[in-house]
Amino acid sequence: MSELASPPPARPTNRDEDWRYADSGFLAQADLTDLTEWADLRVAPGETVRDYRVLPRDAEGESLVERVRVHVGKGGRFELAVVNAAGPYARFEAEVTLAEGAHFEFGGVTIGGDAKVQEFVTRVIHAEPEATSQQVVRAVQWGRATGNFLGRVEVVRDAQKTDAGQNFRAILLEKGASANAKPELEIYADDVKCAHGTAIGALDQQAGFYMASRGIPPEVARKLLVRAFIADAFEGVSDETEQTRLLDMALFALEEAAL
Repeated sequence: MSELASPPPARPTNRDEDWRYADSGFLAQADLTDLTEWADLRVAPGETVRDYRVLPRDAEGESLVERVRVHVGKGGRFELAVVNAAGPYARFEAEVTLAEGAHFEFGGVTIGGDAKVQEFVTRVIHAEPEATSQQVVRAVQWGRATGNFLGRVEVVRDAQKTDAGQNFRAILLEKGASANAKPELEIYADDVKCAHGTAIGALDQQAGFYMASRGIPPEVARKLLVRAFIADAFEGVSDETEQTRLLDMALFALEEAAL
């Protein structure tokens, strides 16, 4: 008797939690390969690996999904920083497993207007004791654009002394823009430190008034405020040259905004 062929993978829908804010039109037409394949990376024990990306690379005006799955060995460090300026739909997804004493540093920025949907989806698994992770995501949206961050941290029972943090903040430059955050913690160990914070709002008007009182033109003041806001996401980037490049690329995308 011949074996029955396995059914093809199901196309995700907005009912699937990890895809709840995704662009439904894109999901209906996307190549399933793009939605199910991962790029795999292993960080050796004691090694430091840095991965800095700007989306789009050569995909201006095209929707895209990038997925990376990483295992960080004992005492290793993985730095990941991403500028997501792509669209109409752009998703960057990372799944990171941490061994004993390993560290994961993530900085992400979604920035865009029109009707773009830009998102980060992360799953960080603290699989052994004394691992640490820090995730900082900033969103700057205008027009009818949406910036999303879905971050999940899992701490297994034996992963004592875990220290994990998530921080998401969004600035909406126009009334039609939006942002969504869905932080999740699944903790089975007792001796851990896990925290997350979320804030969504407009530019700080009081800071703008203060800068105007010092003779700084309003448009310049607003750009300086956005620059400082975005820079938070890249504080953990240890390479100063790359830190500057990432910030410059994010600010380049900001030129489309009506500040």
